[in-house]
Amino acid sequence: MSTTEQILEHTTAFLTETLAKQDVRRSIFTTLRTKLSPSLQLNIKQLNVAAETLENAITTTNLSVKSSSLRLSEKLLLSHPQNIFSYFLLSLIYTLCERHIDASISLLHVFENDPFMARSEVAPQVFEDMFLVHFVPVLEWYNEQRSRILSTMSLNEGYESEENSVVMDSVVSCTTLLSKMNGDQASELKELERDYEQVLDDNCRVFVGYFVEILENKDGNRISDPPSVVLEAVHKQDKYEYNKHNQKSTLTKFGSKNGRYNPIWADEGEQSIGTQMNKSSKNLLKFPSFFPERVSPRVLTNQRSSSRLSKPAPYNKDSDSEPDDNNCCSISSSDSDTELYDKNIEMSSLDTKQTEPQKQKQSIITESSFVDPLMEDYDNPINEGKHTPPKDFVCPITTHIINDPVTLETGQTYERKAIQQWLERGNSTCPITRQKLHSTQLPKTNYVLKRLIASWKELNPSNSGSLENEPVFIPQLNFTSPDSVISQATLDGTVNELRTSIAKLCSSEVLKEAETAVFKIEKFWQELPESGMEVELQTMLSQPPVINGFIEILFSSIDTRVLIATVYLLSELGSRDNNVISTLTRVDSDVECVIALFKKGLFEAVVLIYLLRPSTATLLQMEMIDSLLSVANKKDDEFFKMCVKPKAASVFLLGQIVTSGDDGAVFEVVKRVISGNVIECIISSLQSEWVEERMTAVRILLRCIQEDGKCRNVIADKAELAPVLEILVGSNDKDQFDIVQFLSELVKLNRRTFNNQILHIIKDEGTFSTMHTLLVYLQTAEADQLPVVAGLLLQLDLLAEPRKMSIYREEAIDTLISCLQSSDSPASQNAAAETILSLQGRFSSSGKPLVHSYLLKQAGLDKSYRSTMRKEQLTYNVGEEEETAAEEWEKRAAFVLVSHEFGLIFEALSEGLKSKYAEICLACFVSATWLVHMLTLLPDTGIKGTARICLLDRFVSIFKSAKDTQDKALSMLALSSFIHDPDGLTDIKTHMKDILKGLREFKKSSTVAFEMLKVFSEGSESSADLWNHKELSQQDCITNGEVVSVVCVKDKIFSGHSDGTIKVWTSKGSDLHLILEIREHSKAVTSLTVLPSGDILYSGSHDKTVRGWSISKDMIQCEQVYDVKDHVNNLQVANSISCFIPQGAGIKIHAWSGTSKLLNSSKYVKCLDLVQGRLYSGCHDNSIQEIDLATGTLSSIQSGSRKLIGKSNPIHALKVYDGFVYSVSPSIEGTALKIWDATNYSLIQSVTLGSEVRTMVISSDMIYMGCKGGIIEVWCRKKLSRKETLQTGTSSRVLCMALHPNEDVLVIGTSDGRLQAWGVS
Repeated sequence: MSTTEQILEHTTAFLTETLAKQDVRRSIFTTLRTKLSPSLQLNIKQLNVAAETLENAITTTNLSVKSSSLRLSEKLLLSHPQNIFSYFLLSLIYTLCERHIDASISLLHVFENDPFMARSEVAPQVFEDMFLVHFVPVLEWYNEQRSRILSTMSLNEGYESEENSVVMDSVVSCTTLLSKMNGDQASELKELERDYEQVLDDNCRVFVGYFVEILENKDGNRISDPPSVVLEAVHKQDKYEYNKHNQKSTLTKFGSKNGRYNPIWADEGEQSIGTQMNKSSKNLLKFPSFFPERVSPRVLTNQRSSSRLSKPAPYNKDSDSEPDDNNCCSISSSDSDTELYDKNIEMSSLDTKQTEPQKQKQSIITESSFVDPLMEDYDNPINEGKHTPPKDFVCPITTHIINDPVTLETGQTYERKAIQQWLERGNSTCPITRQKLHSTQLPKTNYVLKRLIASWKELNPSNSGSLENEPVFIPQLNFTSPDSVISQATLDGTVNELRTSIAKLCSSEVLKEAETAVFKIEKFWQELPESGMEVELQTMLSQPPVINGFIEILFSSIDTRVLIATVYLLSELGSRDNNVISTLTRVDSDVECVIALFKKGLFEAVVLIYLLRPSTATLLQMEMIDSLLSVANKKDDEFFKMCVKPKAASVFLLGQIVTSGDDGAVFEVVKRVISGNVIECIISSLQSEWVEERMTAVRILLRCIQEDGKCRNVIADKAELAPVLEILVGSNDKDQFDIVQFLSELVKLNRRTFNNQILHIIKDEGTFSTMHTLLVYLQTAEADQLPVVAGLLLQLDLLAEPRKMSIYREEAIDTLISCLQSSDSPASQNAAAETILSLQGRFSSSGKPLVHSYLLKQAGLDKSYRSTMRKEQLTYNVGEEEETAAEEWEKRAAFVLVSHEFGLIFEALSEGLKSKYAEICLACFVSATWLVHMLTLLPDTGIKGTARICLLDRFVSIFKSAKDTQDKALSMLALSSFIHDPDGLTDIKTHMKDILKGLREFKKSSTVAFEMLKVFSEGSESSADLWNHKELSQQDCITNGEVVSVVCVKDKIFSGHSDGTIKVWTSKGSDLHLILEIREHSKAVTSLTVLPSGDILYSGSHDKTVRGWSISKDMIQCEQVYDVKDHVNNLQVANSISCFIPQGAGIKIHAWSGTSKLLNSSKYVKCLDLVQGRLYSGCHDNSIQEIDLATGTLSSIQSGSRKLIGKSNPIHALKVYDGFVYSVSPSIEGTALKIWDATNYSLIQSVTLGSEVRTMVISSDMIYMGCKGGIIEVWCRKKLSRKETLQTGTSSRVLCMALHPNEDVLVIGTSDGRLQAWGVS
């Protein structure tokens, strides 16, 4: 009987667990998708959308997003016909919405829609908790019918179902077993199997209705009687009958593993047949498996506390061997059960109440020696008798009964040894069918057939050589020591008791007896040191039948104490005898059983798994990572004492995965180690007494650092390095290099003082001298390992005074230089260059050298440096102590490198720069730049000449040809190091023409470039004298009228004409090429301006519109037209507004939203410039104003003047550049150029020009002024002196000018329709 509360308890627990485990949830989703019928595949898209939306709701922390996602998912699912996938999704949605009754009903509909999938793949735990307890009649009926069918398999005598329980190995399915039967038996058994599955499905649907009825009842706790169990399959044939008088009311739960009933797959504390095995429950082991194997962690967790306090209690020889009544399941009342009970009583009382045959059997067991049935010869004859063995039990090759059957892909079964020898002789076909075998690797043992043969042997002892003829032998123990403190009589009794225990372990059909035997054997083993029986007991227990007996215990027992004892014994035996490991690994399912127990909480099993040495692929396939991490995160005293500590075993297995070539698996382990706080436990393994564990921990931590460098701070802080340094001496080359790599990575912290502390620890701790050990290793290490070893050795040496001679330093630097010069070994070359980079001593939080960013900062590219610092989450300003330590270290490292052999390092770096590998070239380039730059900070020892000879030409070449700005900046920094030396300046001036253009590009942002230009111009404050102007191209556009506006953007030039045309030009070589011509304005395009991003062009026209154009690679396209209702002159654009000079007075401000206003309405404005939200206007009355657009504040820079003799003096041109306001206007003496300070409006300087200026542009060095007579005056901006006059070749006015952003091209538009381009070089 069930209540709403009980139903909700089970369903809500399952759904909550599914929501919490993403991998479980996604696995179920994948299964449900693949099982959708073809008719439902049309809705798969909507189902996937709903599933993705649900995932978003599960993972988000935003409540509004979560709520809306759940509503959307529910709406999507309810808008289509329901299926098993949609029901399951709805159950999760309702759980998140806390509508638990709706969630339970939806989950129950999953069972109604597809009962088999629901109970086997979706929610087996729910089936086990809610449905299975009602299905005892079905299971008993099925077991009874199946036993009846199997009992007919014997040829003459009945095949006892009791000895042939439904014990199916995972290797052989029921279908394979059917192939061994005759036609009638197979047909009958197949029909029974089909009926059984159908009956389960029908009962699931019936009970779904029962549960839903309870949930929908308003009286939630009302108890309703469950419906009767449906057995509709009974009426199909009269063969199947169910005797309801044998039905028991006991609620049961069943589970199986490889066809064997294993109570560990059920939760402790809940009633289950077989949970505590006794003599009368043997027949219940035959119930079939109807849901996947699931182990509840509670079984092992709840029992672990008692087993940790003490070792598994050894068997008490004085206690009754019978199990307690409380541990027994009284379920059998049939006659056969009673007989079986009596039979088991006889077996359990083997020592006291033996019949004569049993005594005889016991005597044989006691006196004989042990023979492994798997290793018997083939020439055991089949005894002549009245019963002939079935032909399927006989090997066609040996003609003897099969001991170890293997079934080939052709369906033929052979003795393993015989078919193995057949294949080893070079055959590749089946001996019987002669069919070609696809694989010559033999499959697993056919355990079903093996058990059938064993059962037949027991029924026909005279024919097969049963225990009476071929007994289970126990080896004789011969003790000859005369000094033994144990009397011979006591020893004989102990040996006999041990033999009996081994015999029971190998042959007993009663689980309790076998478990008791395990405890006895464990007791003997623990007394080994006192008994002097180590070798003999090891020999006895290492036999394959004994090992298989232990494995059967692992499959069948639920007692945690028994399981731990079994794993303990197998681990002890396996650690001493490789043959035990071979026996365990012979059958894959045995290994899988051990792994399954480990994953479900039997953590001591990790020791046995370690001894089995599974492949990395197996570890990953069995998904053991989480369990391994759990063991590694525990303390040693939480486990039973084993031959290898479980934590050490887990660390070793994790190390096996980490050192594999599977990058995905390595990253997964590293991520979980770091995120799961397991890293500190791995660090503690560095102090292990077991050298292999220490070495494995080093490898794991090294990979953690390599995958996520930020964890090195934790490792450096927590790790004890002395134990690591101890194993550095005497290790093999691979281990030594792993340790050196680990130590090298540890000293890449983002604090120099911390690095120095770690280096002192490495240098001073340890039993032996670390520096001497590294020096010795340096003589034998492989080529690509040498730079890393040399780098660590050199860092340790730098802790001392660098000016003193040191053999360690000399050897380390010689090694680095040698590796740099070995062009035939690119890996060694690259490692040497990278090592030199790391010697600079500055690192990011992830351990990456910061030398590149640091040099960019020195070259003036602060933005790149700040970007790197932000990315690495570092502060720009470290403490004074840190900076001092960093600078001191950098000078020490640079000094010893450049001083070695009078600058030999520069010659080696020059060789590296010639490499065909880009990464080597880059590393050598940065290293060379750093060392050359450091020459300016170190005492002059005459090494600059060597550096100049080796590297100057290379730096000039990079500066000229490099496309990357950062490479150009670094080469510029290196070149600047040479100009302070007279010989260096002389050499570099020969390349002046090649580097001046690049220096000019950097002048705005780099003081280094400015200083170099200053030196090249012989101390002048201006570099204008260095530049020349040359006409590149001239285009005649007279058909489009005057060229009234022009602008340069990236690689394009835009010109606006008086007829409304906009032309797009590109400069290829020294010529202008027209690529596009557009005419969308109806009148003159008076203004062109581009936003700083360079993606949008704005054009203003006398047609009273402003147009916005998107700029692409080959065209421009009008995106927006703004009607400003006035003529547009001198258009300026900022953010969401435009400013222009209208036809009348004032300045018009037009927002893109459509609103506009008029500023400075009392003035007639002639020219405008907009800089950083401030609008500067030059007026007709010679006044200049500044307007703050944010506040509307108007300030006067120059007051207006009255007309002179009826003639006005307007400001013809106005520009703001570098904090100064430049204006050009007529004066009494002529045209005046005035410069004002933009901050305090003071007049800085005024000069008189010889021509009437109409337009002006300003560069970093020059002022270009377009004049009325077709000329351009070029003035030095710093000195305000005329440098050059450019002639356009026409007497018309220069109306507009524009400079390319790189300031290397000047474009001019004239009143006679000409467009000219001048090159600045």
